[in-house]
Amino acid sequence: MSGTRNPELTTPHAPGAPPTLPDRSDICGATPEGAAWLASAGTYPRSTLALWAERPHAPVVLPCGTAFDVVSAPAIFGRRMLDRLWEEGPGSGPVAAYRGRMMLFAAPGTAQRLPSLFEWEEWGSRDAGHPGSTVHAGRCGAVPPLLCHGTGDAVTVPAPIPDTSGPHPAERLESRWLVAPDTRHPWLPGPEILLWAAVRAARAAASAAVRISIFPPADQDAKVYDVSRRR
Repeated sequence: MSGTRNPELTTPHAPGAPPTLPDRSDICGATPEGAAWLASAGTYPRSTLALWAERPHAPVVLPCGTAFDVVSAPAIFGRRMLDRLWEEGPGSGPVAAYRGRMMLFAAPGTAQRLPSLFEWEEWGSRDAGHPGSTVHAGRCGAVPPLLCHGTGDAVTVPAPIPDTSGPHPAERLESRWLVAPDTRHPWLPGPEILLWAAVRAARAAASAAVRISIFPPADQDAKVYDVSRRR
């Protein structure tokens, strides 16, 4: 997650000038540089930034394949992948939670190559009915279905600034940043790294299934990822 904090959108701007995002981001939100990177994925980035300046809590739909691809995993397995990336690997790019799934932002081209890598390593196979997704049937189903969004696809990304004023906390948690973008040129993992993270997560889950613990599971939302370790 981003390591800087930010007040609400109160930055004044000159009359007639386009509104701008504030100088810093909330701890769970994107910085202005990160928002600019997200907006660059669309056809009209200035319009996206103007929308966010006026409505900083509004999620938007952005195309994949140019600035980023997205690999979407079930929430629990996605969290395990994220833990492996930060605890044993190079870190991650931006990561968001959306409607029960984890969205890992990846290098462009990942959506095309990752399904082939899974199939080659016998950890899964393509779903012929959905070329942009994979169904992982290999290795006893240890890896759940991962949806790969690339060129021709679009995803809903959370707002740059989280809305903490709403009356329904559950709704706010449906769309939020776990690792928020904080630069115009974020490091993004490629297909090989995400394959590694998925395999390690699957193996860790299999090992945990045979262990019995008297301790309750830790609060998964209490994770803090040190972005200074990211490559």
